[in-house]
Amino acid sequence: MKIKHLSKRIHQSEILSDIDFEVKTGSIVGIVGRNGAGKTTLLRTMVGIIDPTKGDVLIGNDSIFTNPKLKQEIIFVPDSSQALKAYSTKEILTLYKSIYPQFDEAYFQDLMERFSLPFIKRIGNYSKGMKALFSLVVAFSTRAKYILLDEPTDGLDVILKKRVLKILVEEVAENNVAVIISSHRLDELEFMANEIVMIKDGRVDSHYELDTMKSQYNKIQLVFEGHIPEELENKVKVINQTGRVYTVIIGCDNKETEALLKKHKPILYEELPISLEDLFVAKLGGDDIVS
Repeated sequence: MKIKHLSKRIHQSEILSDIDFEVKTGSIVGIVGRNGAGKTTLLRTMVGIIDPTKGDVLIGNDSIFTNPKLKQEIIFVPDSSQALKAYSTKEILTLYKSIYPQFDEAYFQDLMERFSLPFIKRIGNYSKGMKALFSLVVAFSTRAKYILLDEPTDGLDVILKKRVLKILVEEVAENNVAVIISSHRLDELEFMANEIVMIKDGRVDSHYELDTMKSQYNKIQLVFEGHIPEELENKVKVINQTGRVYTVIIGCDNKETEALLKKHKPILYEELPISLEDLFVAKLGGDDIVS
């Protein structure tokens, strides 16, 4: 799937601007950004729910907007299943079988049993967690090549989360599908994702394999006699401070700042493993709490 120079303007506001990246089957891609960055609009445009103002979404070399049949290769799971709450399990099964010719009913039945989901007359009677789980079961069963998920583990308890994440990884490995996930759960994305696309103000801030992105930064814990020297304040990204203990991030190739840090002879200078949440703060800003 190729997202080519995608832009979307709504009510004179540019929500997406020149978004450009590719998604290969056999991968899990995390879409991350601050609230309001345009992540959900991007997913809805990628599946054809929203028409772009400019740009295109291609599968192979064909546009999903001029070749609607290509949408059978894509499934979008929103963060709410309210639209289907009045339908029964069997009615939804019939609906999706008519939309996705490759729908695997045997696999659907297997997943329903595996997650102990009962067939009911109104999806609205499921608990919040069961609704989220049922939406994922339907998505997996379509056998679509591109599965787009918006906050997929919202409402799931810890045990179900682990089972769902395990199935996601298995789906990608065994069936060569691509899963594109928008989530604020950076710890879950770090466990699953091969690649991360960071969105800032409707634009792609960066798109790398996660390991490559991590290799571009150093995370260092520092302790000084007093406060961090003023000379350093604008040279490093402070992601945490507890008393005189500072945790900072600097670019790996920023030898000048590294030398400046050591020049001020901190009492403690210790390099730490860097996480996706650290990268989020470093690249997308946010002195406040990451949501």
